[in-house]
Amino acid sequence: MQIPAGPLKKMTAQLSEQGNVNYQLPIGDNALPLNDVIGHHLTLTFQQHITCQHCGRKTKKSYSQGFCFPCMQKLAQCDMCIMKPETCHFHLGTCREPEWGERNCFMPHYVYLANTSGVKVGITRETQIPTRWIDQGATQALPIFKVSSRLQSGLVEIALAQHIADKTNWRAMLKGETKNVDLQQVAQELKPLIRDKLAELQLNYGEDAIEELEHSVVDLSFPVTQYPTKVSSFNFDKHQEVSGILQGIKGQYLIFDTGVINIRKFTSYHVEAKVE
Repeated sequence: MQIPAGPLKKMTAQLSEQGNVNYQLPIGDNALPLNDVIGHHLTLTFQQHITCQHCGRKTKKSYSQGFCFPCMQKLAQCDMCIMKPETCHFHLGTCREPEWGERNCFMPHYVYLANTSGVKVGITRETQIPTRWIDQGATQALPIFKVSSRLQSGLVEIALAQHIADKTNWRAMLKGETKNVDLQQVAQELKPLIRDKLAELQLNYGEDAIEELEHSVVDLSFPVTQYPTKVSSFNFDKHQEVSGILQGIKGQYLIFDTGVINIRKFTSYHVEAKVE
């Protein structure tokens, strides 16, 4: 099977009722069903061509995962507040794209605990559950707060990050060494530690701005037949061809017997795929 060359997009995925993750790899107008490729030889060949995912212009380098430099500087989705929502400056009237901000940032967000390389705190839009957990390679996830805006989610996350990690060790995540944790118990231990901060935020934004949740833990099972004992990563900027037996998919990573590659990192790189 051969998929014609086209720009890569981050993998799409669905979570079944049984908790199994099913992946597709979008290349141009096509999508490769990846779960069916596990155990087969997969070759991805970079065509030395990158186009901006927003405006379509050719660019020598990809910025902010798939944009040209001008778009990276002008688009709200490429601003620093996307990575650090607590730095939102919409209220100052300086948002790069106010209409985009209103659509994407002033909507319900969730603060959650996830077990990736260990327990961490994270945030996501309501519409990105469970996609965000899949993208992070979480084997367990638990929403613990629902808030009214992205800024508020960032402020709650910052408060929790004083007591728990807010980043994933991607190498440990890919080794599959993470053990199950009682996330409900972790949540019960964390919530009292930020009571004063939550009260302050509710005073500033209203009693209804932050809702404490009592949800069940979501379990996720990734299609991996063998985890690497040593993680070495491919880079299309250094290796034109990535090839090997596909042994699994986790997060936004393809796991080969020869190494791993972060597909999201190479969004907008024009690639051809071949399955043997």
